[in-house]
Amino acid sequence: MLLRIFVSVFIVGLLRSDSEGFTVTGPWLCQPAPRCGDQTYNPLEQCCDNDTILPLNATQLCVPNCIFYPCFQHCCLESQGSQNQAVVTFKVPGMKPDCRSSPISRICAQEHHPTSPWRSDFI
Repeated sequence: MLLRIFVSVFIVGLLRSDSEGFTVTGPWLCQPAPRCGDQTYNPLEQCCDNDTILPLNATQLCVPNCIFYPCFQHCCLESQGSQNQAVVTFKVPGMKPDCRSSPISRICAQEHHPTSPWRSDFI
């Protein structure tokens, strides 16, 4: 089917062209290329993260010993009392990352920050 459409377009181009033949001046696009800021990118090889074009396999550090893929995941830092933890959530296509509503991929680390320099569990 695609071949028939291409041949039809090619023939129509030949019939409408001047004596030099059909000339393609640029790529034929079925839909506009995705943009990241003011640049276009290839979504089969790259993604746009905060107006930066990254390769799909790019990694970043969320917290020590916690790597995530910014094309597919988001790092969320949460604190509950004296507990701090990093949660990696999935990015939902077409939506801005939201730590409260995005599906959790994994909990990276928990750090205990005592309120005093003396640990109460040793007393």
